Amino acid sequence: MDEEIKSIKKNDTWELAQLPKGHKAIGVKWVYKVKKNAKGEVERYKARLVAKVIVKELALTMMRKCPYEHALYIKNKDNDVLIVCLYVDDLIFTGNNIGLFQEFKKAMTKEFEMTDIGLMAHYLGIEIKQKDNGIFISQEGYTKEILKKFKMDDCNPINTPVECGLKLCKDDEANKVDPTLFKSLVGCLRYLTCTRPDILYAVGLVSRYMENPTTTHFKAAKRILRYLKGTINFGLLYSVSNDYKLVGYSDSDWAGDTDDRKSTTGFTFFMGDTAFTWGSKKQPIVTLSTCEAEYVAATSCVSHAIWLRNLLKELSISQEDPTEIYVDNKSAIALAKNPVFHNRSKHIDTRYHYIRECISREEVQVKYVKSQDQVADIFTKPLKYEDFARLRSSLGIIK
Repeated sequence: MDEEIKSIKKNDTWELAQLPKGHKAIGVKWVYKVKKNAKGEVERYKARLVAKVIVKELALTMMRKCPYEHALYIKNKDNDVLIVCLYVDDLIFTGNNIGLFQEFKKAMTKEFEMTDIGLMAHYLGIEIKQKDNGIFISQEGYTKEILKKFKMDDCNPINTPVECGLKLCKDDEANKVDPTLFKSLVGCLRYLTCTRPDILYAVGLVSRYMENPTTTHFKAAKRILRYLKGTINFGLLYSVSNDYKLVGYSDSDWAGDTDDRKSTTGFTFFMGDTAFTWGSKKQPIVTLSTCEAEYVAATSCVSHAIWLRNLLKELSISQEDPTEIYVDNKSAIALAKNPVFHNRSKHIDTRYHYIRECISREEVQVKYVKSQDQVADIFTKPLKYEDFARLRSSLGIIK
């Protein structure tokens, strides 16, 4: 704590001023953290004083802040680019010119006391291995911590995170469990989905029952831990590719939630052979058919696609052609392409017709894919092991 206060004073983080009349002072809070290296060894004990203040922007006058991702800063110089990602007082940077790296580090060390830890190997609990065939990211150490924390480090492994055909409900007659313990488990699992999209649907499913969990819900959550026990070293390998074409997959179940009969949206995007972003979320409305459920899901996917296209443009990876979105429902595709409101769609909220505008502007293109090739299926429902393993592999998840 003394080191933090000393650093704050040295960097002139704030200056004492009179409180404006009618305003309240912003409070502060101490946050303690144990920083570990890639091997899980303690590297540093850290105390951070946190306040809701506008932080001085890292001497980033030589860069510009990305309007689509506020933790991202970009510098373009001729044909070179420097990309900086900031999280509180930790940052990573990359680019295509070592000279820009040195220039950036020199500018930063003039303003702040910093430690250069070299090539990234461990960041916010994510382990990064720089391999000859690409960059492998995983959370093996974090997974082991979760298993130990919930006394599941000696459990018997299982081959899927959700039992095929499982149906959970809120009005469960089983015994209640401690909501705090259940929320803690779900929260830990939620962060693990950063590198493990294969558990995303399962985590989203148990997240629906955090307010009043029962032993049935807790058993479903513990099954995820049993699955992780057998796949503890799984992660994502991002290899070098000359293909920077953005491709998306969108899927939905229909009325899968037994409590309110709402459907689940699932989508993922690729640039190359490995997925780099994904989502699984219960839809906010009740749909009347599989066509509508797929249409609503496709709209969410398209919205994400537009954000990605804008972000990639900022990173100098513009998508010149329409982004292809693959859907396994021909009726939903026809509805998306048809600009005429007819009886089948007039009751659908107008916000979901945003997809038609994007198609007409040729920003996206909705295409049909067979159900067995629909990668996003893994984000919408429990699957048999054979289908689950096949789709998991399609996402690019390997040992």
